[in-house]
Amino acid sequence: MSKRQFSLVIVALVVVAGLGVLIGRQTAPSTTTTSTSTTTTTGVNAQPLEAIWPFANTATRFADPFSAAVSFAHDYLGMNQPMLSAFQRGDARSGEFSLRASATGPVTTVMVRQLSADNTWWVIGAACADVVVTSPHALAPITSPVTLTGSSTAFEAVVNVELRQDASLVPIVRTTVMGGSNGVMGPFTKSVTFARPVARYGSLVFRTLSAKDGSVIEASVLRIGFGA
Repeated sequence: MSKRQFSLVIVALVVVAGLGVLIGRQTAPSTTTTSTSTTTTTGVNAQPLEAIWPFANTATRFADPFSAAVSFAHDYLGMNQPMLSAFQRGDARSGEFSLRASATGPVTTVMVRQLSADNTWWVIGAACADVVVTSPHALAPITSPVTLTGSSTAFEAVVNVELRQDASLVPIVRTTVMGGSNGVMGPFTKSVTFARPVARYGSLVFRTLSAKDGSVIEASVLRIGFGA
């Protein structure tokens, strides 16, 4: 992906009722970042099975895939000024974007899909080449302790990990895994203990940080369930 394929997304922050979740706004003319539907859902178990973002128990919905992806990058991953490629369509209801935290930064692929009857867009996962998770698998039910395995490369080998439940940006647990560094992939494995949350589903968020300023530069995010 060349630099010319990316456009800088300037994100304006506005307060969203409910959780105080912020949404991104496009810099070019487009459809609104939220749907016009007045229907809302409540409860942490109302989240569509595959959906990581937005949270179903808020009124936030995205009428176009770009808005869903940029909000996910800024509000869920914590990227300051996310840059997205053109939409790469998969089928009639899904596709992906290549995301960078800067013009020369590593690529995170953000996957989006229309999951609901109102045809709004949801983020269902993210992946980057520098953090490859082999266990647990997406949508797998996990129990405590859960063993995280995979391979990675990051500044000083550190990959930051958060386990989150639906309807909350506050992690259930924060930890790190140590793989390779300096562009060399190395294996990681770690057993993580956590208290079972209220929600039935959530996500594992793996992020690497900039050596320059500690900002988020890439991420792999997978959907998981919580077992009994």
